Amino acid sequence: MGDVVSTHLDEGRRQHIAEKTGKVLGEFCRCYKEQYGVALFNSVRYEIEGNGGPQAQLLHRKVPLDDHVIYSGNLFQYIEENKKWRNRFCVVPHNYGLVLYENKLAYERDLPPRVLVNSAGYKILTSVDQYLELVNSSLPGVTPKSGHSPILKCPTDFPLILWHPYARHYYFCVMTGKEQEKWRAVFQDCVRHCNNGISEDSKVEAPAFTDAVRMYRQSKEQYGTWDMLCGNETQVLSNLVMEELLPELRTTIGPRLKGKAQERQRTWIQISDAVYRMVSEQTKAQYDAAMAKCEQERPQMESTIRTDMDQIITSKEHLASKIRAFVLPKAEVCVRNHVQPYISSILEALMTPTSQGFAEVREVFFKEVTDMNMNIVNEGGLEKLVEYMEKLSRLAFHPVKMQSCYEKMDQLKLEGLQQRFDVSSTSVFKQRAQIHMRQQMDDAVYTFETLLHQELGKLQGKDDLCKSIQRILERVLKKYDYDSSTVRKKFFREALLQITIPFLLKKLAPTCKGELAKFQELIFEDFASFILVENTYEEVVLQSVMKDIMQAVKEAAVQRKHNLYRDSMVMHNSDPNLHLLGEGIPIDWGEEYSGQPEAEPDADKRRRAKQVVSVIQDDEGVLPYEVGAEALLQPSSPEPQEPEEPDPGAPPSSPDGVEEIREALAKESLGDGVKVEERLTNGTDAMRESGATKEVVAAGSVPGDVPPQGPASEGDGVHRATPASPAPGAEVPSGAGVQHAAPASPMLASPVPRADVPSGASMQHAAPASPKPRADVPSEAKVPHATPPSPAPRADVPSEAKVPHATPPSPAPRADVPSEAKVTHATPPSPAPRAKTPSPSTGTACHQPSDKETGEKVAPPGGECSPPQPTGTTESSEGVQTEF
Repeated sequence: MGDVVSTHLDEGRRQHIAEKTGKVLGEFCRCYKEQYGVALFNSVRYEIEGNGGPQAQLLHRKVPLDDHVIYSGNLFQYIEENKKWRNRFCVVPHNYGLVLYENKLAYERDLPPRVLVNSAGYKILTSVDQYLELVNSSLPGVTPKSGHSPILKCPTDFPLILWHPYARHYYFCVMTGKEQEKWRAVFQDCVRHCNNGISEDSKVEAPAFTDAVRMYRQSKEQYGTWDMLCGNETQVLSNLVMEELLPELRTTIGPRLKGKAQERQRTWIQISDAVYRMVSEQTKAQYDAAMAKCEQERPQMESTIRTDMDQIITSKEHLASKIRAFVLPKAEVCVRNHVQPYISSILEALMTPTSQGFAEVREVFFKEVTDMNMNIVNEGGLEKLVEYMEKLSRLAFHPVKMQSCYEKMDQLKLEGLQQRFDVSSTSVFKQRAQIHMRQQMDDAVYTFETLLHQELGKLQGKDDLCKSIQRILERVLKKYDYDSSTVRKKFFREALLQITIPFLLKKLAPTCKGELAKFQELIFEDFASFILVENTYEEVVLQSVMKDIMQAVKEAAVQRKHNLYRDSMVMHNSDPNLHLLGEGIPIDWGEEYSGQPEAEPDADKRRRAKQVVSVIQDDEGVLPYEVGAEALLQPSSPEPQEPEEPDPGAPPSSPDGVEEIREALAKESLGDGVKVEERLTNGTDAMRESGATKEVVAAGSVPGDVPPQGPASEGDGVHRATPASPAPGAEVPSGAGVQHAAPASPMLASPVPRADVPSGASMQHAAPASPKPRADVPSEAKVPHATPPSPAPRADVPSEAKVPHATPPSPAPRADVPSEAKVTHATPPSPAPRAKTPSPSTGTACHQPSDKETGEKVAPPGGECSPPQPTGTTESSEGVQTEF
């Protein structure tokens, strides 16, 4: 396909693309230089005059996700080069990039990733039909005939497609609906974060850039919101260029494409991606040069501003008064006739979903802290508090837990108002509100952390701790309510302005814009870099509608319908010492209260990096992993090709074609006894060492409510024995720390439709367990078993519980055991996780685990041999880390 793209993008056309890109960027850079001086003046003036707005009550964390991984796991990716589906290990690091590795072993060995994806500007699609509709519209006149195979076939019913109007598309699929929902939430969080790529900390460059983009588009008669104002500056400018360039290329190249409709569509997508990459390279170089020039002139400009501030302000006010006299009467008529009647409707459409989302943020925060407090009441101990606080500190960045908040914004619909005011899409407002929700959640969590951390030294006993948590929670919720109201009112005002101002400018342009040039003579030449007629004109238009917008928001606050505080209600220093506690300083609960960990190699740090989202596991189907050993040996090589005559003794590889994968699924559902070496999960099994003990960590999903642990495949490094009968209805947490020393009854490793199973725990079994009635075993539980002989009635064992079992004597009546409770039984417990495990008894062969990817023998640490352990599942609060 590369040759086809090269044919259509010959040297002459590439030269034309470069010239067109240079022309667009030249005009933009002129706008940027003008807006840079205005933004610098506004920044210095703001610094001198100060901020008269309300002070935030919550603290703000500066580095929320340092050294954390959002999520990691396995999914299938469609490789366009060889038109095959391949298993990939995907890591989402703290910067929200998508990093795809050959497999987990390649990641842990720090081999180069296969793909790096910045998801800014992408849409997440969960239906092939949605994707085909967008592809068909991207190249008009080229639509496959009915009955012909589409451009993409997915082997499962759960696709995940990343679609971009200009760049390359990415195709993934998973095995179950639950996996699809979790990956979709993770991908959407990546898109939301990457779309917000222009740093708001910059008080000069960011406003100068966004104003320059808006002025440039208005000069082309393009008013209203713009969906592609997403990503960093280079990405936004590339989108700006492609917006003008792509229609021209579609007209000239589209008719020349050859082949079937699907092939023409595929070729067009690759041509668009190639052009987008060319434009991006040129854009970055030209924009960096423009920025460097402005930065070089900044000291002189700032000196002039500080010296002549009063004269600049006086000159600007004089210009504004003249423009106001000319524009304001026309603007007020336009506002009265075309805007004012609709302000309340727009505001109501914005307020309902937004306020529901912020209320859900409050509810999620309250529930998490309350559950933690109840568990501490039942279990007690600073160690459990540390464990919970480490999880709570990452709550705002948990895409799945925050999804109930984010999805409230899906209700936002402007309906007829959207066409009237030329709003192309509501996605701009949805994503902005969702970013505010995440920030408010993190501010509330960080304020709670800081206040609790301050109180810990004064507390005596468990009762004091729980009372303090409740008291601090109430304080934080009051602050959240105030800050939430302030943030929402600001968001409503900005959204109303963003909707109405472009509409007014477009309405007034025919009668006002042509007359603005005559006001240029009112500006002194020395101040021309800091005062622009166009900007002053927009400020006058803004003033014409601002009074109505402020009044509408004020009336909404008085009604208290959406829990908004009135402007007169100001919390003045309700906690005068709170902001002296060191805002932005991170609290490392693990290091501070669990002792300083010993230094460990970088490779171990990558494997043990804490993961925000728990691993999901499901029961709706499995597929074998591909071995990928050849690719590991040559990571930079192209996609490995299937051998013509595979070795019958070799381990099975992942099926590539759609039909092969479906065939594998059919066999699996028929239960024909096909043995698979590995299963498609949200992660892979990895051997992790602590002292002399091996922990088998599976970050992936094991299908089935009670999945059987079959015999180990040769070379996978794990001995499996035939499992005992499953525990009926047992609810076992994801990845619970359950130790195995012999065949054990299969345990669930994640939430499935018939089991309430919390996330993030590791499992190690000690012996076959006899069937027992349903027991709710919570998330993160570490449950060493030692053959309970008789069934015990249902016991609700809470989240995070440490429950060492040892031959319970007789069935005990139902006991509600609280979350995090540490339940110890009489018989001596089996070795705790990560404890040094004694060598097997005499006559027991020492098992040498081998690398499942390469077949290498891996000797146990210290020369000792751990007992054989079946594959357990570990949810990983401990996951992986990468530099992106």
